[in-house]
Amino acid sequence: MDTSLLLQYGWVLVVLIGLEVVLSADNAVVMAVMVKGLKPEKQKKALFYGLLGAMILRFSALFVISLLVDMWYVQALGAVYLIYLAIKHFIPSRKQKKVSHTNEKAPSFWGTVIKVELSDIAFAIDSILAAAALVITLPNTHTFNIGGMDGWKFIVMFLGGFVGLLCIRFAATRIVRWLGIYPVLEKAAFILVGWVGIKLAVLTLAHKDIALLPLNFPESVGWQVTFWGVMIVIIIGALIKVKQTPKKG
Repeated sequence: MDTSLLLQYGWVLVVLIGLEVVLSADNAVVMAVMVKGLKPEKQKKALFYGLLGAMILRFSALFVISLLVDMWYVQALGAVYLIYLAIKHFIPSRKQKKVSHTNEKAPSFWGTVIKVELSDIAFAIDSILAAAALVITLPNTHTFNIGGMDGWKFIVMFLGGFVGLLCIRFAATRIVRWLGIYPVLEKAAFILVGWVGIKLAVLTLAHKDIALLPLNFPESVGWQVTFWGVMIVIIIGALIKVKQTPKKG
């Protein structure tokens, strides 16, 4: 892989890791609650087995997406979902969940493990779609394929998700604390998710079966500069805001 390709792939990986770290925070809190009912010595084991299974499920989900990612209706559904997710984040919810703790049974170990795995997949849909949208327009390396896409693109997607799982396991408390101190980080992450959804929409409109945009538009210099330029502005804006946020305590 030449230097130009290496820089492009490296930059996308850095962006993906940043998104995963922020988007994994809610997942980490939910998983912590799930294992809380177990005995202390079983909590770490449940998280370990749950996240191991979640990694296998994520790899399988990425493999399936790699086979379907070139289909315009998959791209369209992904675009709608990501844009919806971003808009929904900024609309305050009036629903208050009431959880009853009466007559609760002690959770089983393997039942908890399965819940952790399913929870990760449910929470990971947004980050998996965002990862697919980010890597799909990277230049192909023409070295090898995994599923239906260039092997290095798939590896970048998988590494981003893998780092997200590591954050859930080892840095959950710290990430949640950071988001409490710097809420702009979460806002920026969801703005990025929406912007990636727009990228997926552009891919859909330029698909050969839709052709509302020129076929080569997603790879054009103008669109690439616009997309990455806006993304950099969002990231820099969030970092400036973080720097301006007064430190607590």
